[in-house]
Amino acid sequence: MKVLIIGGVAAGTKTAAKLKRADRSVDVTLIAKDKDISYAGCGLPYYVGGIIEDKSGLIVNTPQKYAAMTGVNVVTGMEAFKLDSENKTVLAKDVDTGEISSYTYDKLVIAVGATPVVPPITGIDKAGVFKLRVPDDAVNMRDYLKNNNVKKAVVVGGGFIGLEAAENLQVQGVEVTVIDFASQIMPNVIDPEIAAFVQKHLQKQGIRIMTGVAGQEILGDSAVQGIKTTAGELSADLIVLSVGVRPNTAFLQDTGIEMFKGTILVNDKLQTSLNDVYSVGDCAMVTNRLTHARQWSPMGSSANLEGRLLGQILTNIDKEYPGVLGTGIVKLPNINCARTGLGEKQARDAGYDVETLMAVVEDKPNYYPGADAFITKLIADKKTHKILGLQVIGQGAVDKMADIAVTAISLGATLEQCECMDFCYAPPFSTAIHPFVQTVHIMLNKLNGYLTSITPAEYLASKADGYRVIDASLKPSIRGALYVDLAKVNGPIEGLNKDDKLLLVCAKGKRAYFLQNRLKHFGYTNTLALEAGLTFNDVKVKTTAKLTPEEIKAVKALGFLQDKTTGDKFNGRVITRNGKITANESKVIAEAAEKFGSGEITMTTRLTVEIQGVPYENIEPLREYLMQNAGLETGGTGSKVRPVVSCKGTTCQYGLIDTFALSEEIHRRFYKGYRDVKLPHKFKIAVGGCPNNCVKPNLNDIGIIGQRIPQIDYAKCRGCKVCMAVNSCPIKTLQLVDGKINIDDKHCNHCGLCVNKCPFHCFDNASDGYRIYIGGRWGKRVKEGRALSKIFTSKEEVLSVVEKAILLFREQGITGERFSDTIDRIGFENVEAQLLANDLLARKQENLAAQKHLVGGATC
Repeated sequence: MKVLIIGGVAAGTKTAAKLKRADRSVDVTLIAKDKDISYAGCGLPYYVGGIIEDKSGLIVNTPQKYAAMTGVNVVTGMEAFKLDSENKTVLAKDVDTGEISSYTYDKLVIAVGATPVVPPITGIDKAGVFKLRVPDDAVNMRDYLKNNNVKKAVVVGGGFIGLEAAENLQVQGVEVTVIDFASQIMPNVIDPEIAAFVQKHLQKQGIRIMTGVAGQEILGDSAVQGIKTTAGELSADLIVLSVGVRPNTAFLQDTGIEMFKGTILVNDKLQTSLNDVYSVGDCAMVTNRLTHARQWSPMGSSANLEGRLLGQILTNIDKEYPGVLGTGIVKLPNINCARTGLGEKQARDAGYDVETLMAVVEDKPNYYPGADAFITKLIADKKTHKILGLQVIGQGAVDKMADIAVTAISLGATLEQCECMDFCYAPPFSTAIHPFVQTVHIMLNKLNGYLTSITPAEYLASKADGYRVIDASLKPSIRGALYVDLAKVNGPIEGLNKDDKLLLVCAKGKRAYFLQNRLKHFGYTNTLALEAGLTFNDVKVKTTAKLTPEEIKAVKALGFLQDKTTGDKFNGRVITRNGKITANESKVIAEAAEKFGSGEITMTTRLTVEIQGVPYENIEPLREYLMQNAGLETGGTGSKVRPVVSCKGTTCQYGLIDTFALSEEIHRRFYKGYRDVKLPHKFKIAVGGCPNNCVKPNLNDIGIIGQRIPQIDYAKCRGCKVCMAVNSCPIKTLQLVDGKINIDDKHCNHCGLCVNKCPFHCFDNASDGYRIYIGGRWGKRVKEGRALSKIFTSKEEVLSVVEKAILLFREQGITGERFSDTIDRIGFENVEAQLLANDLLARKQENLAAQKHLVGGATC
């Protein structure tokens, strides 16, 4: 038998390999358009991020290695362009030479996959616009990042690949915005309330998300400078297009093969409508395992499974493909997300009697280091109690939860059959009752009437309006709500009637259920427990109650300092990078001040903007508005690296260095890059363009001042009685001594004003550099920093010293002391020696991993 396979990568190579293992006598030929036939397409974003260091790690098999290992005849660089199913012939052309070849077959497998959809955006041919489909895409993108000093990127598309690209660009220090035309990220993958939670999380992690926004035009001349969208213009040095994929099936249009929107329809034997023609992978449309309706699932996992099964079917093994569940998982900054089966709307549309549950359960015992929680949405059928779908988010192994659900759904298991599943348990891995089983237990409680609850989606839809919020947390957590201590409820609660509508809320939902259980016993008939509690839901109660110290402290960490003239209003610090903002950012700040504050804006001494008079309840809406509309964040408080302050040396007539570029790099690498690094106290950085010292860099923990060091050509000095260079020196370090110019190197501040002042050219040359001061401070105790002995000549040297200073302060500082105190305690010479060596960088990972300075000394 002669089998021809068109396409490699996952489905094609898997089909060919399994077929040859099943029957070595089969003549198998695989033709592929690309030179690489087997590569890790799902690993491409992680190559961009540098997690996969070498391109070779993306290549699963070379054509030569694969052919030798399997016995398959492999022909690369050959694109199929015509199928004659009656004569069982395929025509293909060499992509390099255009030479046409004819291939005959007894059985044909179409595994041509899919390519990225190119959206109708003008200017996508500019340098800096990328897709992510083949290894060269990732290689070219990472090279472009490195060679073009990319600082900002826009990802068009908020699906799995788009979000993975965003995360990995952020790992590379790039400021990322994701836009998606849909109303949510990961549309048709996760349900809206899960998507909203993930979106809010990503924005807190510094990735700007704009939904309901379409790209219109790539801006720039030959290279990307930004993108015009339906929401305005976004600046960018790099654009990633990730709006989905389209099957590579255009060459089949006139063959009579049955297709739907470019996908090839196949049956449970993976057969197409044409005799002896099969299809697998991203170009094939299979069925949903539960509903048996048509479903396209272009995933690497299903492509491999389909290929393996077809390899057996082609050797007359009687097997059927059961369909897909659309199982998927994505790693994002400090959160993972997985799903399988039907979403809530899918399940309802398919005719199921749907019940849903949102549960928060621990992924490991809370006493074990690194323990977190799973937020899980479980979807089940009320009548049969069969599991229909699951969506889960958390910092831990969410794949375990999804994979167990895959097993249960695939085997048609009921909740009751999962109730006592005996999964592995040890504290490093799981809780005694597995998180999946705990979620099943809660669902059974709901279905059996033991738990009367309201879902987050129902809460967002105002279905708890008219209910009084009862705070059932371990300690009071909801401002203005009646707090009830669960342990003290031994009868009716004073002030609550038994028919009152009561919404019971706690951190995760567990204590709310326990309280409901007791209240039902004591005759309360109208209680609802809010599923997933405060972990997932934003619960507000209108109140005039006084703010607690804990509430004031919590928002201070977000950059909101209490206005002493009011009881519940705050001044919110908007981070401006270095005091430089765009006209659009200024507009959005002004709008935010009007919408959420008093309408007044002030500037701090460190060039951040403060929006005045923000009521407590407006803080989160204000933060979301700033991020959504301008990518701006609030903050700048706490014992960590503070926002950098910079003069305008880039444009100032006296500026000797590009202060904007340097301060923006410091902001990117250390304010943002070290945002979660706890220090003994605040750590302030300033960049000054010249020794005029306008922003007082020497009064900061570390300060950088531009330098211009004159290179005097003494042979050209004529000893003029009136020396133009001497007259230009503002601090009088130039003098004529014995008829020759003399410079006092000890006191020269390298302002560079003497350069080019001599008419006889002895001051024509100079070298530019940076002087670094350490240990300065202002405030109640003012101290001038001391300069390191070396003048640094490159920006990278300066950035390295800044990082080493932060690491030294974290490693050797005592909690509560300022950097100047650390320097005084261990000695300036000791500190300087460490900053000029590289031992601190060698210990970086160990240093950052240490649990220390958990409560630093900063009070604002």
